[in-house]
Amino acid sequence: KNVCKYVRKTREFAETVPNSHVTFVSNNAYENTPESLGECFERNAEGMLKNMAIHELALLVSFYDVSVENIESVTADKDFSSMQTLSGPSGKEFTDFDKIKFTIKTKTGKEVSVAADRCGGTDSYATVTDSNGEEVFRYYMPDDEDKATVKELQAQYPTAMPYFFTQDPDYVTVKERVAKFTATGEEAEGLATIGIAVETLRVAEYLTPLLMEQLK
Repeated sequence: KNVCKYVRKTREFAETVPNSHVTFVSNNAYENTPESLGECFERNAEGMLKNMAIHELALLVSFYDVSVENIESVTADKDFSSMQTLSGPSGKEFTDFDKIKFTIKTKTGKEVSVAADRCGGTDSYATVTDSNGEEVFRYYMPDDEDKATVKELQAQYPTAMPYFFTQDPDYVTVKERVAKFTATGEEAEGLATIGIAVETLRVAEYLTPLLMEQLK
């Protein structure tokens, strides 16, 4: 998501608002049933933060100075968040978030929020709030320009997960930049590096037990 249009536009707008606060929101379209979520929890047993929300954490590491060493505090939004223990298809039990929202403050003075909902739908988006907490900007993925492409892909690949369609333009961008770097040596601007990926996984492993403890 480092190269997503909605991320770029949100960051650019936030820079124009004094004391702004950005929230990145990620949604999946699982059915809100024990069977559907139990299957999801087992198939993605690494946990939501290392699976669904890893992309948002990569944004925080890339653009907001977030690292394990630089996190001053993390606070779960208990009104939004939910953690369940459910049986997967194998019969084993798995505990994970079906939705989570949290705010990270860094030791260098930055503050940013992430929300993720397994049953929230197919759209991802980001918001900017002003110093009074009023939302002043919201940008969706896909936007109106991309929705036509989504419809075409849905018809072509009816059994694929819906989020593949909304992210299709970004997969193309990533592949083009990596291919260009391979062919010409030109820097693949905006892409998450291996270093960012490693730190993102460290952050996910650091946050998971802290957030679970807050939701008990």
